Amino acid sequence: MQPGRRDVSTHRTRRLKGTWIRRAPYASIVLLGSTLLIDPGPSSAQAVDVPPLGGDIRSRSRLTGNWNGLRDELGKKGVVLDTDLLLTPQGIMSGGKGTDAGIWGTAIYTLNVDTDKLGLWPGGFFKFQGMSTFGHSVLGNTGAIVPPNEAWLFPGLNQPASGLMNATFTQFLSPKVGLVAGKINILDLITGTFAGDYRTQFLNTGINLPMAFALTPISAFGGGTILLPTQNITLMAMAVDANGTATNNDVGKAFENGTTVLAAGKVTIKPFGLVGNQSVTGMWSDKSRLSLIQDPSNVGRGLLTERYPRLAAPGPLLQGIIERYAPELLVPVQPANREDSTWAIAYGFDQYLWQPAGDPKRGIGVFFNFGTTDGRANPIQYSYNMGIVGNGVVPGRPRDTLGLGWARTQFSDNFAPLLRARLPLGLEHEDAIEIYYNASITPWLNLTPDLQIIEPGLKKTLGSSGNLNNVNTVIMGGLRVYIRF
Repeated sequence: MQPGRRDVSTHRTRRLKGTWIRRAPYASIVLLGSTLLIDPGPSSAQAVDVPPLGGDIRSRSRLTGNWNGLRDELGKKGVVLDTDLLLTPQGIMSGGKGTDAGIWGTAIYTLNVDTDKLGLWPGGFFKFQGMSTFGHSVLGNTGAIVPPNEAWLFPGLNQPASGLMNATFTQFLSPKVGLVAGKINILDLITGTFAGDYRTQFLNTGINLPMAFALTPISAFGGGTILLPTQNITLMAMAVDANGTATNNDVGKAFENGTTVLAAGKVTIKPFGLVGNQSVTGMWSDKSRLSLIQDPSNVGRGLLTERYPRLAAPGPLLQGIIERYAPELLVPVQPANREDSTWAIAYGFDQYLWQPAGDPKRGIGVFFNFGTTDGRANPIQYSYNMGIVGNGVVPGRPRDTLGLGWARTQFSDNFAPLLRARLPLGLEHEDAIEIYYNASITPWLNLTPDLQIIEPGLKKTLGSSGNLNNVNTVIMGGLRVYIRF
């Protein structure tokens, strides 16, 4: 998780309460706080400095243009409305539980409001974002526990749904301090220079996100603060509802079942003039959860009922196997053990290795992230991801990007040890390799061929005859279509 990644390219100044301040630090605050001014697009980072929306259909930044000038006028007043569509047709070519194909769609609606530009008061920003999903995914037949397509996770896990991802207000108290409150899309805090944006970068969840944070909600009510002690250091602290989801908007029940606290720090460095970032992120939660360490009779209860926000639910994958081969694990004889807290921590970096002179947005770079957890409530013990990415390096294609990434999700030794000892289920680790080429056809249309090779963590599935069948290495291909209206 790298707060404030998105590249801030403007350094215009404005006067606020008699003090000259740079817009760039303020944009960093907004980005960190998952607030209104995080542009829903793949690479924008300005505080609603939207480009001119007019021009012909091949050069304009949005398909529908500037609405006879209305959109440009609203942008000048700090009101920016965007509607985007993401389509991901994908197919399993071999391996997994069997071949399959499907198209998954995500519609994204985002409204940004800058109170200063609107003539109300300085330093205030609102962001509202809703999502609707539709279609058919191939997640069930991959056999993967870490979803190969991050878009399958929300608003509802692997099912068509609509939800409110973000509804936040941010207020700057000074050029170095900002506060944010509301319903926060926590994934906006994770986007990095080379990974984290499933709309234009990698699709695989394990490459985009540190899976050590599997128990962290995706969207939740909460608030926090963002500090910018220097131009190159960004700090964040935030508390959110541990039970938050995109489809639950009942603020009256927020924090009833516990709190999740997030803290992060990022340092921007420039070795040999090449841009890079180093970050550390921590999570702690006091939500009471079923422990992975159980009496054998309670193993089934934990596997079938516990929900992990950023993983495919392991219960449905294992239920038939337990019923067929270990039914005694489904009949508890004593109260289940619980964990009153859980934690995770991750370190990551991204670093350009080569950049053309005078262009900070292009070049070849690498990224890496390592995370660890207590492994008692969290089924993930360690997570790793790394990769190499090229931005604008193909001759004649300055907006195209390409990447090669790898991820390993290592499960806790406490994750169903008796079941794993009795049956050859695997459940030791899950690996994924992904390669993509993101072609910018126009500023509003991106097409991305994508290929993934996945070694599923769960090595067996229950066949129609009741026998255990192998879940082999998955090879799946797809095409991502991203349209900005």
